[in-house]
Amino acid sequence: MTDKKASSGLGETVRTIVYALLIALGVRTLAYQPFNIPSGSMIPTLLEGDFLFVSKFSYGYSKYSVAFGLPLFDGRILNSVPERGDVIVFKLPSDPSQTYIKRLVGLPGDRIRVSGGILHINDTPVLREPKGAQQEETGPTRTFAAVRYAETLPNGLVHDILEFTDTGQGDNTREFVVPEKSYFMMGDNRDNSSDSRFSVGFVNEEFLIGRAEVIWFSLGDDTRFWEVWKWPWAIRYDRMFTGID
Repeated sequence: MTDKKASSGLGETVRTIVYALLIALGVRTLAYQPFNIPSGSMIPTLLEGDFLFVSKFSYGYSKYSVAFGLPLFDGRILNSVPERGDVIVFKLPSDPSQTYIKRLVGLPGDRIRVSGGILHINDTPVLREPKGAQQEETGPTRTFAAVRYAETLPNGLVHDILEFTDTGQGDNTREFVVPEKSYFMMGDNRDNSSDSRFSVGFVNEEFLIGRAEVIWFSLGDDTRFWEVWKWPWAIRYDRMFTGID
């Protein structure tokens, strides 16, 4: 009798664990996926050490957005079109093992270029209003001087960007014509971002993972997530549970 009870209890535990794993897998595949920011390419919107939730259902699903990248189908299903200004997590088209996060600035058919540091969409300069010089901290001993601007995209979305200079490599570009079913991505840290101006290129809709929705946790001072003893001093409490615009 004891052995049967023990066996039954073990089986119930195993089933509970399996169910929990299946639920977690389903949530990660169909609903939300956690993501952390490893670089400063999206400063000031996102900082190194931010932890996000990315909505998988925002744009539908492809083999790159399902768990483990399983090739269950081609193209996208339940597809929805992203909006200009969305902050998007996607797979790098030239190397899908790498995951990037940038802001969508160019839609299919758009003509995109940067001139004198100012983004132009279909020959119209995007409004860029200075908010003043500032020191941005990227670690306990790393700071840089930059100018912060409020940029207003054609659909009315206002977001902040940073510029070191208006004469850098990415501040004067050729014109890019965005292909069908593809998007043009840029980092908000305009002079420190590998994006569609450079090696990233156009991002086909198949490579989209989801839209960045909320910062649920944030650690500064180069603190790693597992260094829990540093959390009381490293947590950026003012960034927790804030939406991403």
